[in-house]
Parts: sequence; structure tokens; C-alpha cells
Amino acid sequence: MSTFRTACATAAAAALGLAALAAAPAQAAAQPAFLAASQMPPSSTPWTATQVFTGVPENGGALCAPYKIPAQNTRYREFSTELDTNGVQITTVARTEADAVKLVDTLRKALAGCGPLLEKQNPGLKAVSAAHGKVAVEEGAWVYSLDTADPQIGSTDIHLFSVGRDGKTVTFVRWGQLGDLKDAPLTAFKTTTKTAVNKLY
Repeated sequence: MSTFRTACATAAAAALGLAALAAAPAQAAAQPAFLAASQMPPSSTPWTATQVFTGVPENGGALCAPYKIPAQNTRYREFSTELDTNGVQITTVARTEADAVKLVDTLRKALAGCGPLLEKQNPGLKAVSAAHGKVAVEEGAWVYSLDTADPQIGSTDIHLFSVGRDGKTVTFVRWGQLGDLKDAPLTAFKTTTKTAVNKLY
């Protein structure tokens, strides 16, 4: 008889435990992870990284794609070296996978057409955008460059960009410094891009 009572008590306790688990609020979904400073392309001086901030950076968030990335469900981290090299990673979680696909398409079009648009907006500026292929990671990532020259002040700048997706999550990475495309670490940036997408979850 005592064995029967013990079994009943155990079953009741188990039932109460299951009920408590069912009533508990669902655990918050994990936030996408970000690149570490050491995962940016190699530089002559060490990279440093800020904390991860909520929203998008100032002035629309992304060079060549200002105001294209929504501030809601978005976070970012900025990177810099002791010299002129700098970068940023912006990651956003869309409501649906279809929305994420649409955002990737929007960003890719903005990056591909950035050079001609900048020349139109800034008479005298020379700006060339180029596509550098797809990186095989999760749902894919695409790499672009922007090479600019301002004859009035005699400066040249090179920027590398990538847009990658993992399900509903889209990440945008930019690297930039003074110089030309030949000075840019394109292969290393593709590695950084692959790491950025792989690290999301």
C-alpha cells in the first residue's frame, strides 16, 4: 500500500512539474553574435571593437545603403585601428524569411549601384562599384567594393562590403581605409564575411 501511495505521489509531483514548465514563459530567442576585433582582416595595427549597440549607426547606418536597414530588431558594432582603417557590422532580424530575402536584395542593389549614385550626388568625384562574387555560407553572402577618388583634395578611399543571410537574420559588414582596390584585403575580407555569417547562431 505504501508503495502505491509513493507511486501516486511521484506521479502527482511529476504532473505538477510539467504544468509548471508549461506555464513558464518561453525563453527569449538567442541574439545573433558579432565579429570580434581579431576576426577583421589583418591590419598593420591591432583592431579594436566597440560594445554592441541597439539600432543602426548615425547617418542612416550604412555607407552606400543609408536608411535601407531598419532600426527595429537591429544591432551594430564598430571597429577601428590606430591608423585610418575602420569597419562596422550591422545585424538585423526580419519578421519573416521572405522579408530577410527582400532586404538582402535591396542591399545588394544599393551596393552595386553605389558608385554611379555617388558621382551623381558629388560632381567631380570618381567612384567605381564592383561585385566580387558569392561566399558559400548558410543562405549565402555577397561581396562588393567601392573605390573613390576626389581630385579636388587628392585622396582615394577603398571600401569592401558584404551582405549575408542566415534564415531571418541579415548581416552587413563594411571595411574601409585610404587607398585603392589593389590595397584591399579582398580574400581576407571574404573570410571575415564567412565568419560573420557563421557566428550569427
